[in-house]
Amino acid sequence: MVDFTVTICTYNGASQLPQVLDLLLVQQHTDNLSWDVLIVDNHSTDSTAALIRHYQSQWRQDAPLRYCLEPCQGLAYARRRAIASTTAPWIGFLDDDNPPAPDWVRQAYDFGQAHPQAGAYGSEIQALYEPGVTPPSGFERIAPLLAIIQRGPEPFIYTHQRGVLPAGAGMVIRRGAWLAHVPEQPCMVGVKGRSLVAKGEDVETLGYIRDGGWQVWHNPAMKIGHTLPARRLQRSYLVNLCRSVGLNRFPLRMVRYRPWQRPFMVLAYCLSDLLRLGRYLRQPRGSRAEEVVRACELTLLVSSLLSPFYALQAALTLGHKSLLDRLARFTFRQTLNFEP
Repeated sequence: MVDFTVTICTYNGASQLPQVLDLLLVQQHTDNLSWDVLIVDNHSTDSTAALIRHYQSQWRQDAPLRYCLEPCQGLAYARRRAIASTTAPWIGFLDDDNPPAPDWVRQAYDFGQAHPQAGAYGSEIQALYEPGVTPPSGFERIAPLLAIIQRGPEPFIYTHQRGVLPAGAGMVIRRGAWLAHVPEQPCMVGVKGRSLVAKGEDVETLGYIRDGGWQVWHNPAMKIGHTLPARRLQRSYLVNLCRSVGLNRFPLRMVRYRPWQRPFMVLAYCLSDLLRLGRYLRQPRGSRAEEVVRACELTLLVSSLLSPFYALQAALTLGHKSLLDRLARFTFRQTLNFEP
């Protein structure tokens, strides 16, 4: 039985995994810690399996490198495969584009030992840009949507009042808390390949754990990077990401409420989203350089407002959302052309 398992869920990550594995090879201050590394291959079609075999042949002796296949695509299924494939009381999740600091494993394990009421906690995440690539002006306002998390130097508990949770990349989960509170079948299946349609699985998971009575923390001593290629900073990708996040908010919001409460909460959230959108549209446009970020913010607000209707149509049409997609795109165009 190991004390801590580092899990990397990956899909076609052969080109990115080496940067993460090379840093796990040189983790420091782990002499008295029993830990291992688990690769969950989410049905890749590249050379991921061969790459892992190569690393296994030269891996460190004190932390075995294991591999398993999850044929059902979706990050939520890959995470569940990880939970079922280890007995470690603590599981730290890295994505294949998250190079960790040399002491990430030590910091992650020690924080759990020092906080017995913690069911989960997240890392500080720094953006790593390709050479010559710069983010759009105002990017810090939407950076958390791309798992860039910098929330101060002190640990804190994510309460409901904060309105946010850690990113799935770099999060550590108490396995017992997961088994006690996270259902076997996810509501949101998560990223599938490059599709963002069902993104939000980690918010769902952490919401279950927090509502189960466990604390969810931010631990800034755990530091990782997030590699952002140029395509993820393009307007089309960022707007699509914000649309997906917004449209998926309804099921994530409703998870914590009982069935009889949900109709009332739908009305409350719709009114809140409408007021927020109205306040935003009354603000000055800002500089022309911030147009990309403004488009993203408007897309997120409008998508959140449409989220319950999107979920209703998805249920009625077995996933055919073309009519609401057209309505959403039309609404986005109108708001982007709005003159205060």
